[in-house]
Amino acid sequence: MAIRVNPSAERPASGGFPTAIVVTLVIAAVVAVAALVLARGGSRQPPAPVLTPEARAYVHAGYLSLSEVNMSAKQNFAEQTLVEVTGKITNAGNRMLKQIDLNCVFRDPSGRVVLRDRVSIVQERLGGLKPGETKEFRLPFDTIPESWNNVLPELVIAQIIFG
Repeated sequence: MAIRVNPSAERPASGGFPTAIVVTLVIAAVVAVAALVLARGGSRQPPAPVLTPEARAYVHAGYLSLSEVNMSAKQNFAEQTLVEVTGKITNAGNRMLKQIDLNCVFRDPSGRVVLRDRVSIVQERLGGLKPGETKEFRLPFDTIPESWNNVLPELVIAQIIFG
């Protein structure tokens, strides 16, 4: 069985831009857009919320306290080390708290920060934290760099949202 080929189907169509010109124009457009994005700041993330003066005063007044903070490590099924920080947070003040975020700061043996991870330990959808209430928290970490000094991370209150 012979396959017939139409000779006119093998010839490129004429009358359009040569392929090299089209490719060059597309590359130039991509470079121009990339330069514009980089000039405007690239894909910068908006800054994380900071501790407001009101929240800072609440913390400095001693109304929030962390207690029974412990750290443990275990191997998961993928042979990765899972580090867990557990503890309790108490609201000794008179304000309802919708959300509390912590910065967990991991350092290397020389004291340089190797990981800063922001986590919520109180969330509104889980009931917040009422005045006089204590809640437990559990923070799992599985991406801590090997250069970490294996010391309990510094836990710093990063944000409080009042209810």
